[in-house]
Amino acid sequence: MLMATFRFYEELNDFLPPSRRKNDFTIRFKGRESVKDLIEALGIPHTEVDLILINGTSVGFNTIVKDRDRISVYPVFESLDIKGVTHLRKLPLRTVRFIADNNIMDVVKYMRALGFDVVVNPAFTPREIIDFSKKENRTILTKSRHLLKFKDVTHGIFIRQGNLKDQIRHILTLLNLFDSVKPFSRCLVCNTILSDAPEERIETQVPPKVKRRCETYVYCVQCQKIYWQGTHHEKIKAVLADILHSNAHAFLS
Repeated sequence: MLMATFRFYEELNDFLPPSRRKNDFTIRFKGRESVKDLIEALGIPHTEVDLILINGTSVGFNTIVKDRDRISVYPVFESLDIKGVTHLRKLPLRTVRFIADNNIMDVVKYMRALGFDVVVNPAFTPREIIDFSKKENRTILTKSRHLLKFKDVTHGIFIRQGNLKDQIRHILTLLNLFDSVKPFSRCLVCNTILSDAPEERIETQVPPKVKRRCETYVYCVQCQKIYWQGTHHEKIKAVLADILHSNAHAFLS
């Protein structure tokens, strides 16, 4: 049996049992194993990793681990310049779009409320989610570690357990998306870009008491839903303000 010592940094520790978090620990393995295979065997999806050092040298996922190697693994960097090291994935997608699995519909709803293009299809299998993400260059949002461990997944974000606002804030921070927020520009139901509601739709679909207090309406041409600034809108706006923190006034005013 061969041995290797690992140390994982920052939020990668969320995937580890408490005894292995923020500590060096040693594992045993047989024969030729890539560093990617060993990392994923420890429970960390490769899409969460941005830098690997073996004995102080940056390496790629396919590097074969040798006996008594010391391996340091770092998450996606938000601000640190790592241009001089080995890149572990393709360049960031030029246009940020998402595909989500159907067990995070609360995240989907509020990402759409922030104006982001998020597709979800409950009928999709994991393989179909991956194929669709590759076809349309979409980043996968999921709570499934297994889904992100598929070899051909290049862009994916693991949605950790916890507070919905923190989950969405993590996505925005990870991809630096705060400047791309366009609240209430997309249908919460079907993901279509909203447009001004036609007068005939307002006349037939908006209750009289709403028309007496609201002047602005938007409309989804796909599912034909009309939106206005009612109680539901105000509740969503309050959640978005909490997600955006200090940026809230600029985006939601």
